[in-house]
Amino acid sequence: MKNKGIVFILLVVVMICSPLFADAHVKWFTEVTPEKEKIEHILSPLFMILSLLVAALLAVLPQVLPILDKIAITKRIDTILDRQRKSSRYILKYGTALALIIQILAGTIFAPEFAVTNQIVRILMWITIILLLVPNHFATKAGALILLGLFMYQLAHSGLFHMLDYGFYLAIIGVLLVGKTKLADWGFPFLYLGTGLSLCWVAVEKWVYPAMSMDIIHQHAVPTFGFPPETFVILAAFIEFVVGYLLIVGILNRLLAFVLTLIFISTTMLFGVTEIIGHLMIHIVLIIFIIEGVSFYDPPIKIHATKISQMVFVFLNFVFTLATFLLIYYRFA
Repeated sequence: MKNKGIVFILLVVVMICSPLFADAHVKWFTEVTPEKEKIEHILSPLFMILSLLVAALLAVLPQVLPILDKIAITKRIDTILDRQRKSSRYILKYGTALALIIQILAGTIFAPEFAVTNQIVRILMWITIILLLVPNHFATKAGALILLGLFMYQLAHSGLFHMLDYGFYLAIIGVLLVGKTKLADWGFPFLYLGTGLSLCWVAVEKWVYPAMSMDIIHQHAVPTFGFPPETFVILAAFIEFVVGYLLIVGILNRLLAFVLTLIFISTTMLFGVTEIIGHLMIHIVLIIFIIEGVSFYDPPIKIHATKISQMVFVFLNFVFTLATFLLIYYRFA
């Protein structure tokens, strides 16, 4: 009973917390016309230095985290959370239903910018919610299939480039579909990958369209902790990109996941209902990451046997991933 109480408190804390980099989807909170920054301005000396420093830090991180995992209190927390893993799929299932309820009541689907104007879409959303609330895995799969259809519908209307911001919904749908099948073990790794890719993709938006983020800082008096707004936007984007990258490569253990989740703390107070509607699903996914850890996930760095090779892999892989995301986004933005 005590363990359940601790987990419940953890869930409540995480649910009320929101990103310090509150402009995770900057287009929700500003009406500034998107203006693409010149690539030579994006690749500033500050950006290049931060890229190398972050790559070096991430290279060392996999060697440090195992040491932190051996601390007594960390072990105790791991033991408590290990017992709650069976609830992860239920949190995802009912959490998705809750997020959809909030969205439909606000007249939106998937994100605040997608207004529901079609009555059929509204009906299908309610059917999906009901199916997800039914405690039966066949109903869950049926609800996931309808949700997939709704995602494809929105994709047809908004375009691939725009919907990449919300690609994590495809990962969620995938987890719900493979539950209680031979592919069930692939569900949460896919959730890691899908959410990580979405966070990385959204982070690049701040570098390519910095004026939107800086408008939010001025309009909502977002604290920059002494940094100039331009510098703060770059740093905020790096934080979000790093979280996404950590999820992709499987470095994000429970302790780091919890610390990073606590960084998600000020947006609800700054942006209210809009932020809740938009980021609730991300919070639910982060709760699952904290409970599950990476025990079921075989991190890509494990293909390298020595510590040096792992560090080199993470360093070079981060630089390559960062460059790839930035160039692709810039090309098609």
